[in-house]
Amino acid sequence: MNASTKAGTGTTTGAGVRGRTLRTRGLSVRLDPRSLLVGLLLTAVALAMSVVLIGTGDFAIPPADVVRTLFGGGTAAQDFIVNDLRLPRVLVGLLVGAALGLAGAIFQSLTRNPLGSPDVIGFGQGSAAGALTVIVLFQGGTVAVACGAVAGGLLTGLAVYLLAWRRGIHGYRLVLVGIGASAMLSAVNGYLLTKADLLDAARALVWVTGSLDGRDWAQVWPLLLACAVLLPVIFGNARALRMLEMGDDSAYALGVPVERTRFVLMLTSVLLTASAAAAAGPLAFVALVAPQIARRLTRAPGPNLLPAALTGAVLLIIADWTAQRAFGADQLPVGVLTGVLGGVYLLWLLATERRAGRM
Repeated sequence: MNASTKAGTGTTTGAGVRGRTLRTRGLSVRLDPRSLLVGLLLTAVALAMSVVLIGTGDFAIPPADVVRTLFGGGTAAQDFIVNDLRLPRVLVGLLVGAALGLAGAIFQSLTRNPLGSPDVIGFGQGSAAGALTVIVLFQGGTVAVACGAVAGGLLTGLAVYLLAWRRGIHGYRLVLVGIGASAMLSAVNGYLLTKADLLDAARALVWVTGSLDGRDWAQVWPLLLACAVLLPVIFGNARALRMLEMGDDSAYALGVPVERTRFVLMLTSVLLTASAAAAAGPLAFVALVAPQIARRLTRAPGPNLLPAALTGAVLLIIADWTAQRAFGADQLPVGVLTGVLGGVYLLWLLATERRAGRM
């Protein structure tokens, strides 16, 4: 489902654009039946897998009892396990997956490059560098580490933007500068780990891997607040982002303030990525994979922001459930699984791009 705003009561048209436009004063919303169906199915899968994941653990709870407990009908033990221990973890997973999927869709649209993902460009590594600095050098607590991750992501985003600037931002230049920044930050992170004592190094390594273990309401509320603030800004610029996909000249001709819009969208995407990293660590490849899967499911042009967000949420919840169930008693951090699967997908994507003659 794609949404766009437009002054007056005009419609959005274009070659190859499917769906129907609903118009009201000052707002036009184009509904694509396939995208709408995909969005509904992804939402249903996310909710179903969330119920299954809440019931998974040493004390297993059937899905029916999980639903009953969520609506206030469970026993005291079930209420504690579901609402206090497991529900925050699932909510963090949904929000982090949606934030990464949305950030990935924005960057891939801005760069017009399937490799234009926050984790490939280096923003995840920047958040990791900020968090590791707080852990290793200052022995900071949970709140300090989260603030360090956000600050590291923002500083990395600003540095990449400035280094890639040359009378504007070109997509491939942004990706190349970001890959270079990611390599340097990986070296910095490795150096910080070598300087940490044993306890801090173990704590830092778990954080850098990316995990949903031990997440509680203290991680849910800041991430929910960040999403509540940033999502209206992103969806308010959805139409302009769609115009930017056609190129800067076309966007200028259609009245889009190109550089201002690009900067606002990049800033919101970096904040989403940094907030997600602050809550669960720098989970690899979700931002890269989710928008691509969403495009293939909807077969619709444009950034597919909402389907990408829903796909990211579904991917992370399924990955977390798999990490808990597939290896018996040896539970994996979810970041290990997303990294393995994302690496396989990246190799397939590179091979596809090479066969198509785009690299």
